[in-house]
Amino acid sequence: MPTAMANQTNDVEESSKPLCHIVTPVGMLGYGLKEDETTAALRFYVATGVPTAMILDSGSTDSGPDRLAQGIMGCPRTAYVRDLRKLLKLVHEFRVPLIFSSAGGDGTDEHVRDIVNVIEEIAAEKGNESYSFKTVAVFSGIDKAVIRERLRAGAISGCGACVPPLTEEDIDASTRVVAQMGPEPFIDAMKANPDFDVIVGGRAYDPAPYVAYCAYLSGLNLDGWNSPELQRQFGGFTHMGKILECGGTCAEPKSHGAIATVYTDGGFTISPLTPTARCTPVSVAAHTMYEKSRPDILHGPGGYFDLNSATYEQLPDGRSIRVRGSVFHFSKESGLPYQVKLEAGSIVGYRSMFMGSVRDPILIKQFDSLIETVKGYAAEQHSHAAGEFQLDFHLYGKHDDEAASTSPSQEIFLIGEVLASSQELATSVAATARIAVIHGSYPGQKATSGNFAFGIGGKTVIELGPCSKFSMYHLMDLKEGEEHLSLDSGDRTTTNAAVNGSKLNGHTKPTILGDLAKVVRSKNAGPYEITFDLIFESRDTYLKVKESGMLSPKTIAAAYNLSESDIVWCGFFDPAQAFKATIPRIRAGKRTAGGSFMENDVHGSQQHLALVNLKLSEELVAALA
Repeated sequence: MPTAMANQTNDVEESSKPLCHIVTPVGMLGYGLKEDETTAALRFYVATGVPTAMILDSGSTDSGPDRLAQGIMGCPRTAYVRDLRKLLKLVHEFRVPLIFSSAGGDGTDEHVRDIVNVIEEIAAEKGNESYSFKTVAVFSGIDKAVIRERLRAGAISGCGACVPPLTEEDIDASTRVVAQMGPEPFIDAMKANPDFDVIVGGRAYDPAPYVAYCAYLSGLNLDGWNSPELQRQFGGFTHMGKILECGGTCAEPKSHGAIATVYTDGGFTISPLTPTARCTPVSVAAHTMYEKSRPDILHGPGGYFDLNSATYEQLPDGRSIRVRGSVFHFSKESGLPYQVKLEAGSIVGYRSMFMGSVRDPILIKQFDSLIETVKGYAAEQHSHAAGEFQLDFHLYGKHDDEAASTSPSQEIFLIGEVLASSQELATSVAATARIAVIHGSYPGQKATSGNFAFGIGGKTVIELGPCSKFSMYHLMDLKEGEEHLSLDSGDRTTTNAAVNGSKLNGHTKPTILGDLAKVVRSKNAGPYEITFDLIFESRDTYLKVKESGMLSPKTIAAAYNLSESDIVWCGFFDPAQAFKATIPRIRAGKRTAGGSFMENDVHGSQQHLALVNLKLSEELVAALA
């Protein structure tokens, strides 16, 4: 373990003692972890005598609705076995607790039980006879009857302006529903089982297990929600958890994992696990922008945390950051109920697809006409078929009309996608459309043997199975005390099985926004929104861009063909030297959720180029010279 890490616990005010160390080996259970880095961190921090734990996240809606709608785990079971085998070895060796939430990717009750079974299997493996873990499972499934009753009482609203109202039909169609837990159920589990070794949590707010561990150790009484001291402590714990749950994303370069030392007053230090990485004030401040609609006020179960007074101090080791000043405001302060986010998916049909490429320049020039011919042919051939279907195409490499006039595409890659009421119909339509693409005629045709290069993977039509969509992404009001959700520990406890740059990024003279920004990224902020972050390395560059007025709601609306009223949030965030904008997710001109039919960027990570290519004004270029 690099000795520089020792600086994390130096120069601490008498009033702020270390409460605990938290090691997050990776941002997502199942993604793989570096055992040597995690081992070195535990060896160093356990020796301090301060309580130490491994805490990490295991869930997300980033990849679409299939997990919830179809009961699919976020990673292969073998990936969870691999990671948990390493983590349980460290639990046994260092006698530190392991806590993770959103088991299996979606945190459904069935996946919590599946992951507990994985722990049991590992503990029973040959060579692990000395393993003895007390494992607690915390569940987040919620009865649809409760949701229906709250909907009728007007106690459910969309999680954001882009989310449509919930209907009873949505509830009926949902195959399973989870409620994002806050820290309270985890605190309950720890209090009921103070000798716990492992906690396997259902779907939860990502920072929840981090907050819970700190709140449990410090003995916080959440009934004192109007206490400024509690608000500072809880705000710090939540801010820390929000950063750490993504592993080492807050570092430069990105680290696999990260470490936090949390203090009794809610302040904390953070550093990357990877010895060659470092955290900076900008990289840590910028992380609260990541996949969030706005960077300064972040809502979660039971309230929100406010970062407007947060400070970020570089420590002498050059790789650790001390964070102070975050504040949590409880819903009760405003007389509002505790809310949890409901998440669910439903099946909307079945999909089939085909793919290949077109290289004939005569056809490429009139490809849009061929696509319309193909759609018409497929509809004609299935005019009497039982059921309904939709056919559409993903086109890659096709230039727009203006670009094509000077630089025509040399090849277009095409994916035909069909959504139908049955798998049989979806496959039939896809097969018919594929034949029409191969053999459809067009003016000036010379290549009469076929228009389409195909055969990738030896398949002509690929059956994709059920197609899902998000059916719930809504906030539900809780009654007093309901934030303490289900706890199941009795049969989960066993023995020996349980559970600034003058060159401006290399450009001597910048011409576009991408030449100035150190980071330009897009990301989904939940299923219904896309958010954009531009982070500038130089404070001077950042301030000149900010003062120029080139980044505004009007700019974002024009870049993405929206009206200004569509913009969810837009503004600058000085602590991170950054600009942020959030817009609705749009597909085929309509607001929609991520995933489902015709999705081609479920993470939303390839939507930033319109900002990269924004041209700089002559005045701004002159000011930067």
